[in-house]
Amino acid sequence: MDNILKKYVPERAIANCMALIQESGAHLKIVNERVTKHGDYRRMPDGRHQITVNASLNRYRFLITLIHELAHLIAFENYGRRIKPHGLEWKRTFQHLMLPFIRPEIFPSKLLPLLAKHFRNPKASSSTDAQLSIALQQYDAQQSDNLYVFELPIGSIFRVHNGKLYKKGKKRVKRFECLELHSGKLYLFQPNASVELIKD
Repeated sequence: MDNILKKYVPERAIANCMALIQESGAHLKIVNERVTKHGDYRRMPDGRHQITVNASLNRYRFLITLIHELAHLIAFENYGRRIKPHGLEWKRTFQHLMLPFIRPEIFPSKLLPLLAKHFRNPKASSSTDAQLSIALQQYDAQQSDNLYVFELPIGSIFRVHNGKLYKKGKKRVKRFECLELHSGKLYLFQPNASVELIKD
């Protein structure tokens, strides 16, 4: 497992990750990319704990995702199955598990202040923290030509991963109202959603 993790997380994080995986009894499965999520945790019918993480993530996002899913497992074990998946117990567990990793020998120094801010009150996904998400994307191996929703002029037409087309509308608190052209329904998009601009 050490050798496998070497490919996916920063080198100075491997020993800590291994210890957490072994202590929690988690079975880690590295899977092909799923567009809708970076990872997940589930308790299998035989009682085993399975954590999956996308192989396509850069090493910093992979590490955050792995610890996020381990926090689910440990919070459920410590507080019972009735807690909210991203409630207070999970947040505290995630903060506690992540703390030893937020150091300059593991993360690039420009990510550290964003991580410190994010982990004051961690969200259900690091992707909903626009600043952190955009900073993390700079370390992706493949830089795409996609743009973020917040960069598009209002009225722009864009395509998402499943081929659907939307028209960007006004901002509502933190997210943008976007009209799905086929159905005429309104959807809310995170400002840092990565989309393909359709040029005239």
